[in-house]
Amino acid sequence: MFAVARETFLEDHTHRIFPVILCGGSGTRLWPASRDSMPKQFMDLLGPYSTFQMAVQRVAEPSVFSRPAVIMSDAARFIAAEQLAQIGVDADILLEPVQRDSAAAVAVAACYAAGRDPTAIVLILASDHVIDDVTSFVASCEAAVDPARQGHIMTLGMVPQHPTTSYGYILPGEPIARTAAFEVERFAEKPDKASAERYVGQGFLWNSGNLMFRADVMLEELERFEPAILTAARQALEQAVIDLDFIRLHEESLRHAPKISIDRAVMERTKRAGVVPVAFSWADIGTWDALWGASPRDAAGNCIRGDVEMVGSRNSLVHSDNILTAVVGLEDVVVVAKPDAVLLASRRSSELVKGLVATLRVRQRPEARDHIRVYRPWGWYQRIDRGSRFQVKHIMVKPGGRLSLQKHHHRAEHWVVVHGVAEVTVDDSISLVHENQSVYIPIGARHRLGNPGHIPLEIIEVQVGSYTGEDDIIRFEDDYGR
Repeated sequence: MFAVARETFLEDHTHRIFPVILCGGSGTRLWPASRDSMPKQFMDLLGPYSTFQMAVQRVAEPSVFSRPAVIMSDAARFIAAEQLAQIGVDADILLEPVQRDSAAAVAVAACYAAGRDPTAIVLILASDHVIDDVTSFVASCEAAVDPARQGHIMTLGMVPQHPTTSYGYILPGEPIARTAAFEVERFAEKPDKASAERYVGQGFLWNSGNLMFRADVMLEELERFEPAILTAARQALEQAVIDLDFIRLHEESLRHAPKISIDRAVMERTKRAGVVPVAFSWADIGTWDALWGASPRDAAGNCIRGDVEMVGSRNSLVHSDNILTAVVGLEDVVVVAKPDAVLLASRRSSELVKGLVATLRVRQRPEARDHIRVYRPWGWYQRIDRGSRFQVKHIMVKPGGRLSLQKHHHRAEHWVVVHGVAEVTVDDSISLVHENQSVYIPIGARHRLGNPGHIPLEIIEVQVGSYTGEDDIIRFEDDYGR
């Protein structure tokens, strides 16, 4: 259809697994670190790489996996593209203009693969899981291939390390002949504590949500159980358009897909479900408590990041973003300090953060959605101060990047270069502005900021006018198709 020709796809997928990474969601349970403008899967919460990058790296073995696809929301598309470039991986990026939960995303993935090869083996991965033993993960995927080729919709079932109420469970049934897999006897939703203890004793597995299936098999089951989702996915792909390096799904078509998870839509209803039991370490980083469990901790059980001082405190997670954060005499707490928001919560009640964010959104608090630092395809800007008739920003433009050619109706701007060299367009004039130099942009003037150099450009922007909102922008040209 879009990214590669059918012949190339067939050659690429005949013997290899086609990985699809689901990258939607804003991770509201990890607020205030995770927000719509920078979701959790793109944050380096556990080291130098984001969980998205770690997921991509897990399927990078070319003898086993083919070129991956990423299905994600529109808002973070340039972040995903940049993070893929950082680790040297090419991928097809499909943009969901509206989020309809995982069933629609899986339907799109199955249609995308089947359009080239109906028997392609598709692997569905979440972008926020942590798996340290990549070798065992790859071996588990290879173990799922044969039953998937036979027509089973496979999932990786994690051998529980302890009873937990945070995950769904799977009860294995009869063995699948000549494989290391089992049919699924039944699925169980997230249980209460007593049920979780009983499930572990009865041999249930954690439901990891990682799926593998033949494309045509998933399409048959979607047609049987949720035909409206399948129709919407097909139409969204048929009417998709190329937007720079992205494939933008058709919004109106996708909007007609019922909003439901793939577990409820197919896995809990199909007779073709199978499971491969696996015992490697696995974590779904969905809450602050889960992040604490997956993170290195000191002798007192504390997970510390940033400018933090701890006195007499134990088993806590404290993250601070350039703010001295002191915690004294507390146990089992989460403290997250951002320049514009501070969260203090019981670690074991951290799932309640999602409800808090919902309340903040109802109250139209901008902190619920946006960070002070906002990422753009050309770099980022960070708000320093704001008043009734002014706003001050710190702006970074990557080498070779440039903002759109634009104008504003309600504000003038003053730019001071503090690092690098700026190429500044004001109406018909183009000039280079160096460190410690400044330029004035009058109200209504067409203007553009670019970085022609080889080092990041940083400026301080002072906006003055009757209105300084981000929607006071009229774009005339834009390198990024916005």
